[in-house]
Formats: sequence, structure tokens, C-alpha cells
Amino acid sequence: MKQKRCDDPAQAVEPGFDGASVMIGGFGRSGVPEALTDAICESGVRGITVISNNSGTEETGIARLLMGGCVAKIVCSFPRATESTVFKQRFDAGAYSLRQGTLAERIRAGGAGLGGFLTRTGVGTELAAGKRELRVDGETFLLERPLRADFALVKADRVDPRGNLTYRKAARNFNPVMATAAETVIVQAAREVALDALEPEHVVTPGIYVDRYCIYSPPNA
Repeated sequence: MKQKRCDDPAQAVEPGFDGASVMIGGFGRSGVPEALTDAICESGVRGITVISNNSGTEETGIARLLMGGCVAKIVCSFPRATESTVFKQRFDAGAYSLRQGTLAERIRAGGAGLGGFLTRTGVGTELAAGKRELRVDGETFLLERPLRADFALVKADRVDPRGNLTYRKAARNFNPVMATAAETVIVQAAREVALDALEPEHVVTPGIYVDRYCIYSPPNA
């Protein structure tokens, strides 16, 4: 069995992030793999494209990557949420915004190996610029392309040595779908359990998707 466990977040994110596209799980503060984003920031990475739901909270997670000069472009649904103070100060020119459902479905399509999907969302708006329109049963749809990345950073609750994952409540959010849509999937888990300790029906992300994981719980957790 392949050894997937890393000693710490710094080891988990080595190497190859310069100029890469990186999906980062989370929704607001929930389910964000902050130990992994901190490790990337501390390694001095530059020029990454971040794909996420939002652009960070205060000065943590993705916001820290923005502050550290690591990010060239960000693709997200809510770049200007109330708590996204760093983005407002530094990064308005480098964002590409998608409707949340469109973002999630593009990632799902990427993970499923689909060529794209049709949606009415954005038809007749500036979001349709440059996208192919198709008529189906008298209605106009936009063709949205699948979205994949070089890396996905995922936060999980439990992991076993095979890399099988479970999630805690709302922290599940974008993490499972992103784990299907990247070439390399790196996981920050709260705890490791023994081989075969997870009931098969409780596994959300099968270990076949996971390349590396580390165990990290905040000191005050």
C-alpha cells in the first residue's frame, strides 16, 4: 500500500506549486484547509491560480496567500464578501467571478470527465461574453466548460491510511467535489483512524483520489 501520510503540512505541499492552479475547499470559515494554505505561503510560492468559493476570511486561508503575494489569479463565487478585507484592498483586478452553482457544477464536470454542461444562468448578461450559446427546445443555454486543477487542498475530519475521508458537518461543502477534479489531492485531516475503521458507507471521498495527507488540529481545537 502506498504511503500517503506526511509528517506535517509543509511536507504535504512539497513541491511544484509555482504557477500551478490550486482548488481550495471551504465555504466562509468552514472546511478551509488553513494549515495547508499557511504552509504554501511560508514556502514562498508565486503565481498560483486559486479556485475557491470565496477569497478568504480576514487574514486567514486564501487571504493570507493574497497578502503573501502568492496569487496571480483567483476564480471564485464571492470575492467581495464582508469578511474578505484583503481581497478588497489588493486584488480587484485579478478575479474571475462565477455563480456559485456554476462553479460547483464546472468542478463536478471536471471530476466526472464530462465535456461541459448547459445552463440558462448568465444568458443575456456580461457573464455570457466569450461563451458558446446553444438553442435547445426553443431555449438559449450557455455551454460551461469543465474545471480542473493541478492541485486540490482539502480539509477532512477523519482519514485512514488508504486516504479514505469523512467530513464534519458543513465543512464538507466544496471539499469532496474538488477532490475529484485535480491531478494531485492533498488533505489536512483532524485525525487518523486505523485501517478498516471507517464503515464503507461513511466514506465520502475514496482514498483512490487522495495523494497525500497530514494530520493537523489547531492548538485550541
